Amino acid sequence: MLQDRYRIVGPLGAGGFSSVYQARDMRFPNVTKLCAVKEMVISTPDPQMRELTIKSFEREASMLAMLDHPAIPDVSDYFTEGDRSYLVLELIRGKDLDEWLEEQTDYLDQETAISWAMQLCDALYHLHSQKPQPIVFRDVKPSNIMLDHRARIRLIDFGIAKVFEMGDKGTMIGTEGYSPPEQYRGQAEPAGDIYALGATLHHLLTRQDPRLEPPFTFAERPIHKVNFHVTPAFEAIIMRCLSYDPKDRFPDAKALKEALEVLVEHAEAAVFDSNPHLSIPQTNTPVVVSATGTPVAVASSKVQPIWQFKCEDEIRGKAAVSGNMVYVGAYDNNLYALHTENGEFAWKFPAADSVGGSTPFIYEDNIFIGSVDKHLYCIQRRTGRQNWRCATNGAVYASPVVRYDHVFFGSDDGHFYALEVAQGRVKWKANAYTAVRSTAFVDDERIFFGTEGGYIFCLEIASGKAKWQAQAKRSVTSSPTLADEIVFVGSLDGTVYALDANTGWIIWRFRSRRPIVSSPTVANGMVFIGSSDGSLYALDMDTGRQLWTHEINGQIASSPAVWRDAVYFGGTDGAVYCLSAKKGDVNWKFDTGAPVISSPTIADGVVYIGSTNHNIYALPA
Repeated sequence: MLQDRYRIVGPLGAGGFSSVYQARDMRFPNVTKLCAVKEMVISTPDPQMRELTIKSFEREASMLAMLDHPAIPDVSDYFTEGDRSYLVLELIRGKDLDEWLEEQTDYLDQETAISWAMQLCDALYHLHSQKPQPIVFRDVKPSNIMLDHRARIRLIDFGIAKVFEMGDKGTMIGTEGYSPPEQYRGQAEPAGDIYALGATLHHLLTRQDPRLEPPFTFAERPIHKVNFHVTPAFEAIIMRCLSYDPKDRFPDAKALKEALEVLVEHAEAAVFDSNPHLSIPQTNTPVVVSATGTPVAVASSKVQPIWQFKCEDEIRGKAAVSGNMVYVGAYDNNLYALHTENGEFAWKFPAADSVGGSTPFIYEDNIFIGSVDKHLYCIQRRTGRQNWRCATNGAVYASPVVRYDHVFFGSDDGHFYALEVAQGRVKWKANAYTAVRSTAFVDDERIFFGTEGGYIFCLEIASGKAKWQAQAKRSVTSSPTLADEIVFVGSLDGTVYALDANTGWIIWRFRSRRPIVSSPTVANGMVFIGSSDGSLYALDMDTGRQLWTHEINGQIASSPAVWRDAVYFGGTDGAVYCLSAKKGDVNWKFDTGAPVISSPTIADGVVYIGSTNHNIYALPA
């Protein structure tokens, strides 16, 4: 027993100068609350070395305590007893990627490798973005990466992580084979973590341990020679990470993730060389003038825009329309208000970070929208001025929903919120345990939403108490919809779920070939939903039987909208589609020349939809 609180249950692992144990927190006698306890034995008799060792352990504890990211374990306690120091951490159930690799007989597939890499990019970017100085992990390798029981990637063992200071040099710390050249010279910089991530991906994809090879010889061991699942574009991305000169690598983990996203969205067309840009073939298109007076490219189509307006960055969210105004958020951090008649600019509201992932919700004279800057904003509809904002502890990608004078939304901080519309005061806050990026469906008494941990929740609207929860195999970013007391939602496990709204029991499942982030739409007894396998599916809502499917040359992250006898959606092939809702035949197709992640909004016979080419279009339905 440690500190009269932590009862050691058994060992979890040992290495270097420390051991890790599983323990039970006895402050919770009625439930079994498990945690991980990291122990470091201070064996040196030298008082100076002893003090240095304790300070190193304290530094790790302090560093972890200030970090808040789903891929980084939470720290809850730190103490020293005699010649031993202890760190109490969140217990992560799963296995590290070294163990995982030993159990495999086949080579790792590219889709999984990219998914893991993107999760690691998020974690590293979080570390590198710390203020006042970035944190450099310094030891990215398979044994320091856990695959937890929910198939999520977690970064572990921050024992040698270091606060980066410009020009600071020290001793070479890291693992030979994974460490970049400059780290051998005592330089620890964020670019070094990019190199180590590249080395880790090379190891996972080729099963060639870099510790057994001459250092910096990855170029002599091409990935595609042993793993035929890896495309030239993905291999080129990895090789750029492994550039000898830090200046030739990706500038940061965010840029690396963006390259991977483009690769995923344009698997067929993406071309990449280690000289640094993904090139996506563009269609030769005529030039027209947007409502801002800026020339923009529009592909030839029998459907021509009523108008289009160019923002300063990508539009990936959905527009909201009310009266004679359309409101849309962009990745340039602004919420735009435009006139529906001609797309003329009315006003824009600047947040501190992107509002491009959240769809604005209009309620009376207010507009509500979430931002990556961790706030939900309430904005005056006529003037674009801020009424109030509510801070959370995580980015707000989920779109807000208003009902009964309360606004409901989820946050990356792992909570779901209910705020009073008038002042933005928190009425209640429910623990969802992991990030909530799914937009809730709210009816008279219940709230339904998904989480990045793979759960689907049903909460009581009055109290926020959970009525039930169901579990998918992977994240639920898709937003649920409700019809005839059936909840429909998609998951990154590639499945569409139909759940009983009162119990959460599964009525039926439909399996697509790849992950689903698109949200379902129900109309005329049919469920319409897109998949990253490139298909829009029409399913029978009672049985889940496939009625028809329409395949495009890209992925479908856009959530379909149904108006009259047609279904509308966008694709990463750059097109906006209008299909017959009954048979899936193409009525018309409009090319934007850039991926369309945005979902359509239809009002008064006009389709409003954004594109990653920075434009929002008004198209005749």
